[in-house]
Amino acid sequence: MKYLHIVWHGIVKVLTWLLVLPILFYQKCITPYTPPSCRFQPTCSEYARQAIRKHGPFKGLALAIWRILRCNPWGGSGYDPVP
Repeated sequence: MKYLHIVWHGIVKVLTWLLVLPILFYQKCITPYTPPSCRFQPTCSEYARQAIRKHGPFKGLALAIWRILRCNPWGGSGYDPVP
């Protein structure tokens, strides 16, 4: 049983990094060359990175997708931290 816990924890860590690495690439290599346009603080990419690191790959990804869906002209704006 303990072995399964160790394996599951390893899988979660790998999935977390597989989701965070493209976000870091975007933040370091693409964002500096585009004008700021995010309606929220923190930005959507930073929110996604924080959510995935804090809540894991499954819930974090769901929170990130929900945030991106709210980022539209009819959505809100302002300070919106990761729960």
